[in-house]
Amino acid sequence: MRIGITGHQRLNDDSAWSWVEQAIGGLLDRQPRPVVGVTCLAVGADQIFARLVLERGGDLYVVVPFPGYERSFQEQHGREEYKRLLGRSSEVETLPPQATDEESYFAAGKRVVDLSEVMLAVWNGEEAAGLGGTGDVVAYALTHGRRIHHINPVTKETSELTQSSHGGAPGS
Repeated sequence: MRIGITGHQRLNDDSAWSWVEQAIGGLLDRQPRPVVGVTCLAVGADQIFARLVLERGGDLYVVVPFPGYERSFQEQHGREEYKRLLGRSSEVETLPPQATDEESYFAAGKRVVDLSEVMLAVWNGEEAAGLGGTGDVVAYALTHGRRIHHINPVTKETSELTQSSHGGAPGS
């Protein structure tokens, strides 16, 4: 089972990360084995997801948005965790750079969706703050018929999104 992740890098409430970790872990525990986690290894939801996949004996397929992506990490800890998880991945695909970093992030998010059977979305339910954000990737996944396990870090609720249950793409 190939499971992709899209999600926030930062939350307004840092204490919500422990709930997010439990929610991701619970969803992973209910998936058929073997699990391949598809991720860009961004700080936040992606790195938590990747660590939990590995802890459960799964493999990682990493989609790197552009060569030199690690330089975009603002914090040393996030960059170090990225390198550690990248070193433990089974497969790495580096995408060619797009005209802007935001376009590269969106291309990578779409690639994660394309490679995945199911998506996890750690998402507050709002439109993306910039091109390629979580809301954009969720909208793309919905229009491509992916089942999405929505993990809302604000309401601390999980639900399943589909095109029909959501009534269309976010923001529509």
